[in-house]
Amino acid sequence: MRVVVVTGMSGAGRRTAAHALEDLGWYVVDNLPPAMLATLYQVARDEGFTRIATVLDVRSRGLFDQLPDVFAELEEAGTVPEILFVEATDQIIVQRQESSRRPHPLQGDGRLLDGIRAERQLLATLRAAADLVIDTSSMNVHQLNARVSHAYEGESSERLRVTIMSFGFKNGLPIDADMVIDVRFLPNPHWVPELRPHSGLTEPVREYVLTQPAAGPFLVQLEALLLTVAEGYLNEGKRFATIAIGCTGGKHRSTAMAEELGRKLRARGMPTKVLHRDVGKE
Repeated sequence: MRVVVVTGMSGAGRRTAAHALEDLGWYVVDNLPPAMLATLYQVARDEGFTRIATVLDVRSRGLFDQLPDVFAELEEAGTVPEILFVEATDQIIVQRQESSRRPHPLQGDGRLLDGIRAERQLLATLRAAADLVIDTSSMNVHQLNARVSHAYEGESSERLRVTIMSFGFKNGLPIDADMVIDVRFLPNPHWVPELRPHSGLTEPVREYVLTQPAAGPFLVQLEALLLTVAEGYLNEGKRFATIAIGCTGGKHRSTAMAEELGRKLRARGMPTKVLHRDVGKE
């Protein structure tokens, strides 16, 4: 049986992630006290469920200290719980909280930002232990659903599920990346007038990037590195990996290289999804 704890920042999309799991056939319980997770596992197993999830948020803050013991109990029973952590920047969370007109659960008599910072501190250990972190700052509901579906739609955990994300360094590093790859060593199509308006998703830019002398050898070595890392991740119980590939603006080189790497990994039988964070940004 697979057991997933869905947690993260208020306003980052916990409920959306939980609903996505429900749509995939997972049995989901909202705001279950951590001490009852082992009981839920036993009941679900007796009823024949194979995938269960629970949403854990700061309303259970007084019970967070119980989690290590609960996880140890579940491991003794034969399952290793997974943690899905949804994240967003302070600015985005403020916008979403103000839009929903709901107070932050840790805000008290202070400012909204005070509540957000207190929540980050409270959840820091869970975030560090998370199997999968998803930054929803630039995502809509449908994109988050797609990320969750890619990670949790299958029954088997025998293969690492990879998300490759292109991005632009000028827009900041992706905070949910497990590995960051810099492809700014390749010539930039931005300086080719006829290629500048197009992205690496178009054939002319793709061909320009991938036919550079260094592009092919780099992809071969990167693919070999990821295959080695994938085996190690699975041996350590890590089922997901987000690989961020960056160039200056996230439009040309990173998108073309991300698509090609995704094609190579899928040819190896590795479940791989390619996202482009900054395509369309100026």
